[in-house]
Amino acid sequence: MIEPDTIRLLRECDAGIRMGVSAIDDVIGRVTDDRLSRRLAVCKNEHRQLSSELQTQLDRFGDGGKRPSAMASAMSSLKTNVKLTLHPGDSTVADLMTDGCNMGVKSLSRYLNEYGAADERAKDAAKKLIAIEENLSADLRRYL
Repeated sequence: MIEPDTIRLLRECDAGIRMGVSAIDDVIGRVTDDRLSRRLAVCKNEHRQLSSELQTQLDRFGDGGKRPSAMASAMSSLKTNVKLTLHPGDSTVADLMTDGCNMGVKSLSRYLNEYGAADERAKDAAKKLIAIEENLSADLRRYL
């Protein structure tokens, strides 16, 4: 039971990382504050580093990971574009990114519980991603 739960948890983390990187890519070009832009770039780098670690773990099982659903990606991008067109600015970016972080933390926490038999390395990766998302959310509050 450990192996299937481990793979499932790693896949969900992989999908979450891809969604996070995509969300940052969608907004970073519209940011005006240099500190906010740098913070988003740092977070994107943290996601990519963790992605590399996850891929190493997934490779052990011969698994290529998981892409976010096309519908979720399209809806996220559409929401971002509409909101930033109607209300451009760093506060809108912070609002969108905070919502994304909160959804990611909620989902990953659910997956940690659902895939409780996953090995500790996979659980640690999920916890690390949760921490990255929580830290970004906290840092964005100054821009809301």
